[in-house]
Amino acid sequence: MTCALRLILVLACLPTPSAPADEAGVSASAAVPDSWPQWRGPFATGVAPRANPPVHWSETNNIRWKTVLPGKAHSSPVVFGDSVYLLSAMPVGDAQKPVYDDAPGVHDSVPVTHRHQFLALAVSRRDGRVLWSKVLREEWPHEGGHQTGSLASNSPVTDGERLYAFFGSRGLYCLDLKGELIWQKDLGRMHTLHAHGEGSSPVLHGDTLIVCWDQESDSFLYAFEKHTGKTLWKVARDEKTSWSTPLVVEHQGKPQVIVSATKRVRGYDLATGAQLWECAGLTDNVVSSPVHYHGLVIAGNSYYSQAMLAIRLAGAKGDITGTDRVVWKLNRSTPYVPSPLLYDDTLYFLRHNQNVLSRLDPMTGKPRGEALRLDGINDFIFSSPVGASGRIYITSRDGTTVVLRHDRENAALAVNHLEDTFSASPAVVDREFYLRGERSLYCIAERGQTESIQLK
Repeated sequence: MTCALRLILVLACLPTPSAPADEAGVSASAAVPDSWPQWRGPFATGVAPRANPPVHWSETNNIRWKTVLPGKAHSSPVVFGDSVYLLSAMPVGDAQKPVYDDAPGVHDSVPVTHRHQFLALAVSRRDGRVLWSKVLREEWPHEGGHQTGSLASNSPVTDGERLYAFFGSRGLYCLDLKGELIWQKDLGRMHTLHAHGEGSSPVLHGDTLIVCWDQESDSFLYAFEKHTGKTLWKVARDEKTSWSTPLVVEHQGKPQVIVSATKRVRGYDLATGAQLWECAGLTDNVVSSPVHYHGLVIAGNSYYSQAMLAIRLAGAKGDITGTDRVVWKLNRSTPYVPSPLLYDDTLYFLRHNQNVLSRLDPMTGKPRGEALRLDGINDFIFSSPVGASGRIYITSRDGTTVVLRHDRENAALAVNHLEDTFSASPAVVDREFYLRGERSLYCIAERGQTESIQLK
């Protein structure tokens, strides 16, 4: 394995239209089908159930607006009402003598040369204007991160009243939607494997905000009261660094937090933090986030080897490794950085970071046809696939987006290209497709749709 295929570990790391929140395994506070309020969309599956974005675009076609962003981030955008919310890390001041990461096994990292401002910002959906920008912290980063990564890779989450921004070592923040700070928490310094950076995103369920803190020192799972920032519970985790975002699932009327990581996939009681079950079977360096389908939690990753598990929540208690609670498993073609897309009754996922798409029945793990090679993509894929209006969208680092039909054949509909580098996952709302590049945020919409935004 080449170094370029190794830890791309700072990406944040990203349902059927009628699926209720508890079926989809998403917090009720985030399940607003006409918005994109969190990593992986309203139902944490990668699907925008009511959106109808364009099929074709280029730098000169179907671009409503393109806004240059400050700094750099792989944090994915979230959309609520008339605004797009983003995070970024911006170098400030003169360059200093480079400070190189010294973590054990460090490779492919960039030195720190600047202080950085860590900021949240809101952009108008109508015209791309920056509505507000709020610097939340300024400091000299203690890790430079992977050469393909960024210092702001955790995606924000909103409940429509507040925005929650997590910068890992740079703190957890709650703002109102006008950019005013409500509360903040400093959780200390995170030391990641090979100093390759941070990326797990926060998750909301009701009044509870969940944050995973997996690192090379002591690892924890936190629950905070979302209005005040009060710590509700904090549980220790026997884990090393992971970048996967937790998933909240309502099973038999009780919410539990699912966290996918190297040593175990685990389920925790949302109310108390008590561990309910655990299951071994994944491999090192878990980045991809899990999904939930009709009582099954599906988690997978890829690094030195490949693994994917489907875990039945009914009857899951204690260590379920090797038991009949593991309904099916795979050991090939599983995803590394991109998370799976769960669209209706089909699970889609990419092989490692490559342009090969697998399709299977989430209940049985059986393939739905041969894997598809995505012609037109010639670079790694870090962005997670999304689905809308009977279509699948897959964006690669080099700015290419392949659009496929969401059916049993998955025929290619378009190959589009933009002049930027993309690692963040798209957000899809109404007739708009939002792509956050390393330089600019794009609003992709068909001509004549400018006045059709259904602002809420």
